[in-house]
Amino acid sequence: MRIGFGFDVHRFASGDHLMLGGVRVPAPFGACAHSDGDVVLHALCDALLGAAALGDIGEHFPDTDSQWKNAPSEKFVEHVCRMVHERSLGIVNVDVTVLLESPKIAPYKVAMREKIAHLCRVPIEAVSVKATTSEGVGFVGRGEGVAAYCVCLLEELR
Repeated sequence: MRIGFGFDVHRFASGDHLMLGGVRVPAPFGACAHSDGDVVLHALCDALLGAAALGDIGEHFPDTDSQWKNAPSEKFVEHVCRMVHERSLGIVNVDVTVLLESPKIAPYKVAMREKIAHLCRVPIEAVSVKATTSEGVGFVGRGEGVAAYCVCLLEELR
């Protein structure tokens, strides 16, 4: 078994939605990012890459490479999952925590779980998405940005 941990953060910018877990969440702002700024999927990529000892998201999808400009983060997850499977590793489960004051994401959590399960080719029961605020503390608490943590468990398939 291999455990991976990922973290991502983006500050807010002008826009009308956030991408979270591959789901478009209406908001009075967007994420300032080179790609679509999906902190959930970015944290997922880093967790998977870490568990497989394959580096980090910045090594594989650098913000200096124009091919990733405004790219959907789903492409990152698909690529990372292929790399993980090529190492004969299977995804056992994924657990995500989103830190966000607003908008509330409760209405979107099932859709996020479904999207992540689809991308990772695991049953929805293997995916957890939770949310919390930071009680007014720090950049998240001041409504300046969004963050996500992700842990995953991989198993060797050989």
